Parts: sequence; structure tokens; C-alpha cells
Amino acid sequence: MTTTTLSKPATTVAANITHDVVRPPARRRLGLGRPIPYGRILGPLAVTAVWWVASATGALDPRILPAPADVFTSAVNLTGNGTLVDSVLVSLLRAGQGFAIGALTGIVLALIAGLNRVGEAFVDGWMQVQRAVPTLGLIPLVILWLGIGELFKVVIIAVVVAVIMYIQTYAGLTSIDSRYVELAETVSLSRWDYIRLVVLPGALPGVFVGLRLAVTSSWLGLVVLEQINATSGIGYLMFQAQQYAQTDVVVLGLVIYGVFGFASDAALRVLERKVLSWRRTLSG
Repeated sequence: MTTTTLSKPATTVAANITHDVVRPPARRRLGLGRPIPYGRILGPLAVTAVWWVASATGALDPRILPAPADVFTSAVNLTGNGTLVDSVLVSLLRAGQGFAIGALTGIVLALIAGLNRVGEAFVDGWMQVQRAVPTLGLIPLVILWLGIGELFKVVIIAVVVAVIMYIQTYAGLTSIDSRYVELAETVSLSRWDYIRLVVLPGALPGVFVGLRLAVTSSWLGLVVLEQINATSGIGYLMFQAQQYAQTDVVVLGLVIYGVFGFASDAALRVLERKVLSWRRTLSG
């Protein structure tokens, strides 16, 4: 009985076969990659650092832009006497009321126009006209109607927010793929189930885009409105500081507006990720 001897070990043969196989090239990454934790705050921090260095080295004239330390000192002093806290609360209340009323109004109008052709005929044309008219240009007319009290400020902010929310929500409703509507009709969904299972998921991305744009616009509108015969608020504080050439207080007001805008946008981003957790996008 003879024993057959292999010329090469089996492991060597397998290694050679693996070596001869043409491997596909490594896949090139085209997306954004993993999000950087707290990455969006790096930009404001970098600008603040440049501002601080320019002020410390004397490259920046304090009459043009005061040093961050001076702005911080003004914030501490105004907080100590209660002026800053009262102004912030008043501004938050104005912006919050206008935003809530405007967002609800814009979404309701978009639903009326986006779910029914009759509603679209009556609502969409008027809202498109309103979009073309600068809302802040309505200030003289609204003052004649409502006076120059708190209601006037809230109404203007609400109009700004409502137009933005309508445009974005209506676009989200009308951009739903018609195949989903046909599928809903095929399986005989009720009107409520159609809205719940097709309309709302399809429109929510547009709604959140509208919310983020609207909350920023509410702060922008507030900057203007609080300087029109106001007696309180961050804008009034800035206007008073302008009269006495207190540049540090003016810059402090701008910083507060910026912080409010950044924080509200960040909060909406977090809410959007939780509500739309089923959606995979480049934003993460």
C-alpha cells in the first residue's frame, strides 16, 4: 500500500489562491461622515477667540467693538440690578407668543390648502401675495389698526412666522409622492388614516424646516419691533445704550439675540431627530 504525498501543504495552496483573486478597490467615502460632537458650537467659539485676541493685542479699536471682557462685565452689572433679566423675559414672551400663534396659523392654512383644491384656490393665492409683501412693511398699517402696544409686536411676529410655516408645510404636503396616495386609495384607507399614515409623515420634514426658519425670523423681527416706541425688552435696552454710546451694551444685546437663535435652532434639531428617527439623512 502506497501513500500519496502532496507537493504543497493545503494551507499554502489556499493562500496562493486567495492572493491571486482580484480584490475590489476600497470604497471611497462620499458622505459627510460621522457628526462631530457639539461641532456647531466650534464656529462661534472660533469667532469669539479671534475677537478676544484682536482686542487683547490692540488690533481692534474698542470704540468700534469692545473687548469680550467689557461685554461680560456689562452683562454682570445689568444682571445684578435686574435690568437684563427683566429685558430677556419680556423679549422671550413676545417672541414666544408670536411664534406660537404664527406657527399654528401657518400649519392650519397649509393643511386647508394642501388637502383640498377648493382650499388651495382660496388660500394659496393670498399667501403667495403675502409672501411677496415685506412683512415689516406692514408695520405702519398695523400701528394704525392696533396702536403701538404689545399686541402690535406679537401680531407682526405672528405674520412673519405664519408665512414661513405656510410655505414650508404646503411644499411638504404637495411634494408627497403620488404613488403613496394611489396606494392609500387602493387599500381603501379612511380619510383620517390617510392623513395619519401618509400626509403627516410626508409633510413633517418640511414642517421642521419651516419651524427652524420661523424661529430665527421671529428673533429677527423682534430686533426691529423692540426699537419702535418700546419701553422694555432687549431691543429697547440696545436703543437706550445707543443714545449714550454704550457700545458694550449694544454688542451684549446682539450676543443675546444670537444665543437665543442658536439655542432655539439646536432645540428644534434635537426634536426633529427624535420625531423623524425613522428617516436616514446626511445630517445624522
